[in-house]
Parts: sequence; structure tokens; C-alpha cells
Amino acid sequence: MKKPTCLYGAGLLLLIFFIFGCAEAVRVGTTIGAGTGKISKEDKERLDRLAVQTERATRPMTDQEEHYLGRAVAATILGQYRLYYNDRLTRYLNETGQSLALASGRPFTFGGYRFAVLDTEEVNALSCPGGTILISRGMLRRAQNEEELAAILAHEIGHVSNRDGQKAIQQARWMEVVTLLGSEAARKAGGAEMAKLVSLFEGSVQDVVKTLMVSGYSREQEGNADRSALVLLQRFGYDPNGLPDFLRKLGKEQTGGGRAGMFKTHPGMGDRESEARSVIATNRR
Repeated sequence: MKKPTCLYGAGLLLLIFFIFGCAEAVRVGTTIGAGTGKISKEDKERLDRLAVQTERATRPMTDQEEHYLGRAVAATILGQYRLYYNDRLTRYLNETGQSLALASGRPFTFGGYRFAVLDTEEVNALSCPGGTILISRGMLRRAQNEEELAAILAHEIGHVSNRDGQKAIQQARWMEVVTLLGSEAARKAGGAEMAKLVSLFEGSVQDVVKTLMVSGYSREQEGNADRSALVLLQRFGYDPNGLPDFLRKLGKEQTGGGRAGMFKTHPGMGDRESEARSVIATNRR
């Protein structure tokens, strides 16, 4: 009869967590449960750790945490691509990008905005959480003027401003956490389940890298970043048509069979171009 009692206690404590939504509520419950013999000391320790890990997944990420997450994401990407060392180009990119960022909806981050060039002909631009933005040589080569370059940078700044990297973690991991919590409520919390939960959180960096380089952001997130970019370009004095003009160029290449880099992770460029031109027309009325 002892095992069903433990199961009941674990399930009840997890229910308390969902009702009150904090690890402290679970700690109170586990203390009472252990004191009355409803759960063992080992169960109390496991459930307390489980509640803390789960609470971390749902609370807002601090700017400092975002900064260090972004550094880890950038380091992972740079394990696959080398940096392109050209002082003049890098300085120009940072001067333009940081000036744009100051006019954005999120002008400051914990570590500031940083821009660098990836030494690859793949067409790509990657915005890491916290403000590190990596642009490939292939992408820069396709930008024919400063308006198009500013459009690329403004779009990536939009992703940082909208905290899309953080959302990649919350969406990817929270579903797994909920599934694991469901299994914990149905049976005694064991070492294997706890190890799995911990690994879910330790893989947060890989979540962001996968989103940036494999699956891509959602159409809604890309659309929001485009709209943020259009506002930023106009606010800074650039011609906002630089964005749809550049999207048209990429769209032709995508239609022609381009599948590497951003062509495999981004929604149809043609749809984004049409939406951007529609927003520009509306703003001019």
C-alpha cells in the first residue's frame, strides 16, 4: 500500500504546483508530505528539484541570462563556420548595425549589439539572443546598396528586439517538460525521469541553434521581424523599400533552386515581399 500512497502524494504536489505556479508552494507541500509520511525523503528531494527546474522554464529570462545564452549560441555556430576577418568591413557593419539598434524598440541589451561576418558563401543571417548578429559573406555580397544592407540588419535586430530566440526555448522544451510532468504524476519520480528533465534544460542552447539553422522561425515571427524592420528603417531615414527589394532578389534565387542557408529555414520570400510592400503602402496613406 505504500507505493500508491507515494503516487498520490506526488500527483497532489504536482497539482499544487500547477495551481499556485511556484516552486515554493511545492516545497511547502513536500515538507508537509514528508512530515506526515505521505512521501519519502527521497521523493521530497526529487520533487523539489523538479519544481525548481520547471519554474525556471516558465519565468521570464533575465537580460543577463539571455546574454550568456546568446554567447553560447554564437560559439556553437562559430564551431561550424569561421569568422571572416576584415577589419574595415566588420567596423562598417557594427557602425551601421549599432546605429540602427539605437533607434529600435530595444536599443540596449545586457552585452550590447555585436555584428560579425561568417566566412561562407551560404546566404544567411543569424540573430543570437542578446544581440550577437552573424551575417554571411554570401548574404552581404547580395546586398547591392546600403538600404538593402540596413534592411538585413534591421530584420535581425527585430528578432533580438522580439526575443524570438528565447521563445524557441520555451516552445521547444516546455512541451517536453509538460509531458514529463504528466508521467511523474502517474508514477513515482525516479532518477531516469529526473535526469531527462535536467537534460531538457541543459539543451537550451541547442534549441536556439536548431531554430536558427535547421527549422527556422515561424512565419508569424518572420513577419513581425519584417514589420519591426520597416518601422526601424523609416525611423532612421532609410528607404523601407530596401527590404522588399532584397526579399524579391532572394525570392528569385529561392525559386531557382536555392536550398542552403536561409533558403531552407525561411518562409517563401515572395509572400514576405508582398506583405512588406503592403505595410509600406499602408504607412504612407
